[in-house]
Amino acid sequence: MGQPRPTLFRIRAFFAPRQTTFYQRRANTVRAVLMKQDSVASSPSAIALLPLLLFLALFVGAGLWYQSQGTAMAFYQVSAPVAILPAIALAIALAHGRLSQRIDTFIRGIGDPTIITMVLIYLLAGAFASVAKAVGGVDATVNFGLSYIPPTLVLPGLFLITAFVATAMGTSMGTIAAIAPIAVGLSNATELPMLLTIGTVVGGAMFGDNLSIISDTTIAATRTQGVKMRDKFRMNLLIALPAAAVALIWLYFSGTTAQITAPGDYELIRVLPYIVVLVLAVSGVNVLLVLFIGILLAGAVGLGLQPDYSIGALSKDIYAGYTSMQEILILSLMIGGLGALMRAGGGLAWLGQRIDRISQIGSRGKPGRKTGELGISTAVALTNVCTANNTVAILLTGHLAKDMAERYGVDPRRSASLLDIYSCTVQGLLPYGAQILLASSLAKVSPLALAGSIHYCWLLGISALASIFTGFYKGRPRPAQR
Repeated sequence: MGQPRPTLFRIRAFFAPRQTTFYQRRANTVRAVLMKQDSVASSPSAIALLPLLLFLALFVGAGLWYQSQGTAMAFYQVSAPVAILPAIALAIALAHGRLSQRIDTFIRGIGDPTIITMVLIYLLAGAFASVAKAVGGVDATVNFGLSYIPPTLVLPGLFLITAFVATAMGTSMGTIAAIAPIAVGLSNATELPMLLTIGTVVGGAMFGDNLSIISDTTIAATRTQGVKMRDKFRMNLLIALPAAAVALIWLYFSGTTAQITAPGDYELIRVLPYIVVLVLAVSGVNVLLVLFIGILLAGAVGLGLQPDYSIGALSKDIYAGYTSMQEILILSLMIGGLGALMRAGGGLAWLGQRIDRISQIGSRGKPGRKTGELGISTAVALTNVCTANNTVAILLTGHLAKDMAERYGVDPRRSASLLDIYSCTVQGLLPYGAQILLASSLAKVSPLALAGSIHYCWLLGISALASIFTGFYKGRPRPAQR
């Protein structure tokens, strides 16, 4: 081929450098913005935590005030998605940078993949619960269970089943979405307190989330501390089993008042959607796909067995399930944005810094295992309160925990165990956490009232604290894996 014409060559040479310079300039701008955000987030500031305190004061304070006035449904008088609005406004006002940058930070927090995944689980869980109930799945499942389980063992059995499913699935959210509707039916059929029954499900779900080797919290804890999953599992088991044993005894005596006149009739095919959902979940299928298949199967059962059930009725039931999740969906999005603003403002960095200083003062110049373990546990617990996400809390405090473990002679397997245990303990007790919000929405109970009925999470925290003070683990600290 011949040489390119000079004119065309000059045109290409003229545009190519400008195009390259444009994209380089754009990349540099993005890099500068990210570096600026990182520098802002790394500057500790206690003021950045004020929005969370304002939200808790409005949400919890209003509920307590209405309760003191004898108002029915006291904690529903001021909705949490409304109570969080002043907190968001305060967080934006306290944030650094131009207003557009602050709003962008808030929106990025809302669009976090973890938050969006939770929202999708909310929608599909609500739809599955609504359709399964409409086609008689809940009643059939309850009657099927009561036909074989003695009334006094309903609560312990419910805890064990939920714990097994959550351990196999590795997600507390998917477990609660699948089993909570059944628990509601059991509560109505046995006259057991609704809060106690739903609290049993949340407790079992958090047991599995804490121990499962495929859980996000396990992966985050082991990777940040550089330990093997099986080692962390063994450490967790030493603390979780005593707590679970006490919880089972507590549930046994709490369930002795269960009254069952006679289990009703049931068609086993109506139980099929729940069985398929549990089997798929235990098999490791993605929870979103599991719930979607559950919706289709429950709808097919209704269309096949109920002559008056139509595609239109199925559509209405699915949408009714969507609307039942409206409150927690909005609140989860808002919390995601609020957490991003507090993180960018340096609130979490300040929290970790304070805890580290207190730990150093508590050691009186002599590094000690007990001080280090208390510091690690406190750091992840308080971070979880601020973020309302146990996986995020572990990721944010992982570096601090590893540093404290090395400084105070804490076995890295032990630090990974404490990170997972206290993040799950706090997450299972937060009235504005995803697990309690989902369970309370499915059971139509107050999230704040439900938090006091999740006995296993309280016992798990106490068991871990006892292990710190008694020092039952005397293993020699191992170096973290590189």
